Amino acid sequence: MLSRRVEASLRASLRRFPIVGLIGSRQSGKTTLARALASGRRSSVYLDLERPSDLARLADAELYLSELSNQLVVLDEVQRRPDLFPLLRSLVDAGKRPGRFLVLGSASPELGRQAAESLAGRIVYHELPPFTLDEIGRRSWRRLWWRGGYPPSFLAGDDATSIEWRESFLRTHLERDLPQLGIRVPATQLRRFWEMLAHLHGQPWNASAVAASLGTTAPTARHYLDLLTDTFVVRQLAPWFSNLGKRLVKAPKVYLRDSGLLHALLRIESLDALRAHPVAGPSWEGWVLEQVLAVVGRRAEPYFYRTHAGAEVDLVLTRAGKPVLACEVKLSLSPAPTRGLREALSDLEGVPCFIIYPGTESYSVAPGIKTLPLSRLGAIDAALKRVP
Repeated sequence: MLSRRVEASLRASLRRFPIVGLIGSRQSGKTTLARALASGRRSSVYLDLERPSDLARLADAELYLSELSNQLVVLDEVQRRPDLFPLLRSLVDAGKRPGRFLVLGSASPELGRQAAESLAGRIVYHELPPFTLDEIGRRSWRRLWWRGGYPPSFLAGDDATSIEWRESFLRTHLERDLPQLGIRVPATQLRRFWEMLAHLHGQPWNASAVAASLGTTAPTARHYLDLLTDTFVVRQLAPWFSNLGKRLVKAPKVYLRDSGLLHALLRIESLDALRAHPVAGPSWEGWVLEQVLAVVGRRAEPYFYRTHAGAEVDLVLTRAGKPVLACEVKLSLSPAPTRGLREALSDLEGVPCFIIYPGTESYSVAPGIKTLPLSRLGAIDAALKRVP
């Protein structure tokens, strides 16, 4: 098993909280990581709530779980049994011991509001994304960008197998995963919407235009967007408002979080075809964005910045409501700051900026602006640690 970035934080949380949640999209490696964590403990029980035999054990859940008070209980796909959340609250309140339950879910707490309400103050969440660059090794960045980070896709023996797996994932997510969460949206309609998002990858959200193309209403299109966001396959990056006197773009930018799924939806069948495709730049931007946010974690809040006058920067990292670092992404070996970037940094009161690119050297291209090779994303984390 490849070492996962979140593992150390998970172990620390299990020593401090009675319930720890590990969330992320299906097939991102949650079960593998949870089993590894459980195997290192003296006593643990693993229950897959999609398996009838494990569900049968929970016919009298209170009696069964009460008898496991001294063990770590792993509940996989816990969103299948939302009725368990009040019971978990009651059990941990009766005996406050850290590391009692590790719950895995493929939907965010916002989608499962009952869990968020029932377990408030008793649970801490960690998100497990698909493989990231620091987990698989910097030399494999091209394959990670092209195939995406889902383990079965990235580790496939050849590109054809990887593409076949990604197509299967798309069908399964639409036809099985979302209906299991109680979401009743026709799979064909949501597939069309998902493909539309792929063509709009990295662009500001325009509900009216998408709805018109889809033959539905703007609120329905927004509902579809939120469904895919809450199941970790789409990211909505909110705009940063630094100057309310300027005419700012207010809609979020929309990205498909896994580049491999983006390429599958666009029917791009090879890395060479990707390099020649018009989506190469936006794909690279979204992929690098995910790598940066994996490094940053919870140490900063991400936004983008764009004005109608043309000032823009791909990523603004904020702390305590203030911008502290900007990142621009360029698929070029000779990146240079644009006029729009310079204006954006002026609006942001001169925060330092990295231009992230696929080269090998870091050097200044303008006051406060440095290039940053993809292989040195740790410099972003180091810069954030220096912020007071």
